[in-house]
Amino acid sequence: MKKTLLATCAALGLIATMASAEGNKPPFGSAEDVAYAQAIWDLMVADKLAGPGMIRALPYEGSEPHGLMLETFYTEATIEGHTGDLVVKRNFGPEGVSADEVLKNPEGHLGAYTVMFRREAGYDPENLDWFWARYNPDGSIAKNPKGMALAGQVAKGADTGCIACHQGAEGDLVFTSDHLMK
Repeated sequence: MKKTLLATCAALGLIATMASAEGNKPPFGSAEDVAYAQAIWDLMVADKLAGPGMIRALPYEGSEPHGLMLETFYTEATIEGHTGDLVVKRNFGPEGVSADEVLKNPEGHLGAYTVMFRREAGYDPENLDWFWARYNPDGSIAKNPKGMALAGQVAKGADTGCIACHQGAEGDLVFTSDHLMK
């Protein structure tokens, strides 16, 4: 569990360092990415997908780098005038946590929210226009070890990270929804 997370964080840190060294804007973590992720978070709270009073689902077994217990929601959302698919995954832990323990104390076991939102055509066509974000339980944007916000085209061009991993999913880059998404 920790090894996978550390490898992912190291890869994300390498991307940030490479982008800074080349003077290029990295593919994720910009002020614009963080603002867009905040708009997604605000919608999630309003729609009860996050925050106080959020709707609940039966947790199921997950794997790293997501939680070892998960709740996943699929819907459509409108962000800044664009309507797209929204996948919200609640990540619970620690290792060995059971579904019953998560149900009894979801806030105590919530480690993060990981989100995919399909942006407008042309945002990132080679990755089906997905915007990626990872939030801490309080709704703040999670950061990699270099302090880079995990929002936008997270880990684009890397061997590990959101995009590299999800390219292994058939069709829509979503492992759990081969038949649910457009």
